[in-house]
Amino acid sequence: MLASKRPWKEIQELLEVQIQNQIQDATDPAQARLSSMNVFIASLWPRLKEHGVSWIGFYQADLPLPNTTCMLLAAREPKPACSPIGLHGACGNSFKSGKPMVVRDVAELGGDYIACDPRDKSELVVPCFDSEGKAWGVIDLDSFDVGSFDALDALNVANLLKVARLSK
Repeated sequence: MLASKRPWKEIQELLEVQIQNQIQDATDPAQARLSSMNVFIASLWPRLKEHGVSWIGFYQADLPLPNTTCMLLAAREPKPACSPIGLHGACGNSFKSGKPMVVRDVAELGGDYIACDPRDKSELVVPCFDSEGKAWGVIDLDSFDVGSFDALDALNVANLLKVARLSK
């Protein structure tokens, strides 16, 4: 874990224990993924809401690339959000490119921004990859503050996805 203003090391330690307990009970792959997403959100949300994060959630592709038409909301906190969403926003662009997106100010996205909560000012989106390296979805973090996320946050979230076995 790299140093940051957020408690990534503490979150990783908790997540490692929670995921290990969850994996022991998993049998169906789709159910195991959903269960891992829920554990991931439950591990991160209590610690990140105190550090500028207003919302966190997973979006999954409706169909594998290149046939994906939209993304569907899966696990999230603290409230529901837009679903389904198109592939033109930060989530869709991160999913299609396979690269994290750090959006300092969502207003800069113009028509490409999908506004689920008008109070959100910045966003971090990190793609999730299956064992074959194909994107299956993204984790999306929002903040009411401009410039809340940086590349270090993206690296830490990507690492946590690997710890949770939600990404390769």
